[in-house]
Amino acid sequence: MADPRDAVAASAALTRELARVARLHEARHADPSLAQALSRLGDWQARRLHNTYADLAADSRYATAVAFFQDDLYSGADFSRRDADLARVVPAMVRFLPAKVIETVAHAVELDALAHELDRSLLARLPRADGVFTVAEYCEAYRNPGEYSLRKHQIALIGQVGAALDRYVRTPLIGTALKMMRQPARVAGYSALQDFLERGFVAFRRMGGDDEFLAAVAMRETRLHDAIVAGANDPFPDPTG
Repeated sequence: MADPRDAVAASAALTRELARVARLHEARHADPSLAQALSRLGDWQARRLHNTYADLAADSRYATAVAFFQDDLYSGADFSRRDADLARVVPAMVRFLPAKVIETVAHAVELDALAHELDRSLLARLPRADGVFTVAEYCEAYRNPGEYSLRKHQIALIGQVGAALDRYVRTPLIGTALKMMRQPARVAGYSALQDFLERGFVAFRRMGGDDEFLAAVAMRETRLHDAIVAGANDPFPDPTG
């Protein structure tokens, strides 16, 4: 029998992370200059990710997972609608979902918040706020020893969320439940959250096992992180080139 305390702890973690990310969304929406700068940085980093995982994206087994990873898990994009949807359904999630599933959702929201926090910190150290910068300037701004452990935690969270999603897609009932939720979610105004869940389910189901994919992500992101920390100013090609 599941321990009720696990569900309480998972719900508290999810509520905490949703409040954290909501504050970040509010600050972004209140400052158009910040919003534009974050969008530009996000686009630049998305291009870097596209280049880093181009080989996996070309493989039909991994293409959808790469897109989900780039756009939904490791992105500084504005997910305020999705997160607002999620905040509204927390009470129902606690009633109907296992604690481990709620914990995974909390980790996904934490990943969202962490990406925003790290991006804002990096922006403050770039030489220009207009988004025009070089790979070397990006690397210099990245080098903040106080954030190195957070960067490593970000990579670890991707693995945790990905491994959990892989387990859940092997449960037929979850796929059926998502299909049944589609129309009610649209009617209730939860379309952003529903779309996110369906994209994740499809991405990991198509892989048929994610060990190789997650290992590649962990290895490549750790290698780039370590290279930048060690002083490299050209650990990857210019994404805008």
